[in-house]
Amino acid sequence: MANKLDDTLAKPIDLSESNALRERAHALIPGGAHTYAKGDDQFPECSPGFIASGKGCHVWDADGNEFIEYGMGLRSVTLGHAVDSVVQAAYRQMQLGANFTRPAPIEVELAELMTSIIPGAEMVKFAKNGSDVTTAAVKLARAYTGRDRVAICGDHPFFSIDDWFIGTTEVNAGIPPAITDLTSKFRYNDLADLRALFARYPRQIACVVMEAETAASPGPGYLSGVKQLCEQEGALLIFDEMITGFRWHLGGAQAFHGVLPHLATFGKAMGNGFAIAALTGQRDIMARGGLRHDSPRVFLLSTTHGAETHALAASLETIRIYQEQKVVETLWRQGERLRALVLRSIAENRLEDSFEIIGRPCNLVFVTKDQTGARSQAFRTLFMQELSKRGILAPSFVVSFSHSDADIDRTGDAVHQAHVIYRKALDEGVERYLEGCPVKPVYRTFN
Repeated sequence: MANKLDDTLAKPIDLSESNALRERAHALIPGGAHTYAKGDDQFPECSPGFIASGKGCHVWDADGNEFIEYGMGLRSVTLGHAVDSVVQAAYRQMQLGANFTRPAPIEVELAELMTSIIPGAEMVKFAKNGSDVTTAAVKLARAYTGRDRVAICGDHPFFSIDDWFIGTTEVNAGIPPAITDLTSKFRYNDLADLRALFARYPRQIACVVMEAETAASPGPGYLSGVKQLCEQEGALLIFDEMITGFRWHLGGAQAFHGVLPHLATFGKAMGNGFAIAALTGQRDIMARGGLRHDSPRVFLLSTTHGAETHALAASLETIRIYQEQKVVETLWRQGERLRALVLRSIAENRLEDSFEIIGRPCNLVFVTKDQTGARSQAFRTLFMQELSKRGILAPSFVVSFSHSDADIDRTGDAVHQAHVIYRKALDEGVERYLEGCPVKPVYRTFN
């Protein structure tokens, strides 16, 4: 631990190319990026604006600055950037053609593999992103139950870009209230709250949509209680496993916790950055989106690029690496190593009331607070700012398989130095140390 190093090790970063690109991007792309979580309002002004390349957990921005990256493509690049065997698998398949008039054999191959590793998956349907498959799950649940209302966990941040979810957030412009009114929220780890929601809308709720776990772990019996309640009330339980899948366990949080949902959605890490997602679930429910039943047809998922062969090949190779190289175990081990270093720095800098690291070791996030103990975007910005100056790009502390002991140790050094500045800002005022404007929450009514 570099507790003897001082903050003079921070160095100026040349961002001239990034700044030039930023102006061009905002003139052409609403928000300057195609994902809101990657936007300028989510990062300090002194952090890299554009990433040009990456290898493992190291990335280089448009100006050639090198960073150790955390979060790794919004948790989608779990093995590391540009893993040779994954890239080569996609390349070999691409040479054979990426998209045909009829299905390709590799679609069956990956479907068989997915149903073999995910306990609750008896059938699977592929798409390109998590929003599509989660919305498809909701549609399928509505068709299967004959009900319209959706219950979502209000403590979980994101399920879909589609109206049924985004209409419940602060960014709800353009969404009719008639759609928003069909979605209701319940609190996590509060079975009584969900039970009250079912009582408020008797025989109206088609499904309960939730992550099995985020930063907060489920209490004893909670997840099994949710499933039992759903079955008693005639609703389907849908687990959003975009983050937990291929991170908590190869079989997802449903395997980790031993509670099988009726439907589940996967994405992100299943392709190591390639665009692929999956809807999985019980055969009797999933079959409603197929051809071999006598019920009304469900237009479940039908996307032109949903089964591009190179993305499927990348997923096959990614899962093979998971199975052979103990990827999940490494995520937990390296996350625990990083957590220990951060906790040590918190103690040495007397930040116990102002800085937290929470979540499972495989999915760590940090919480920043001001002098009053209230969560603070200004202090979040300051901490990320000081990490950026020391070569660490960290909107979270989510590790990848490629984060080595040396990478973790170097990050620990940078965290300690950033915490020194954090302590000074608490004592003297954050405005003395913050460069530029604080970052902002994605969910807000006005810019």
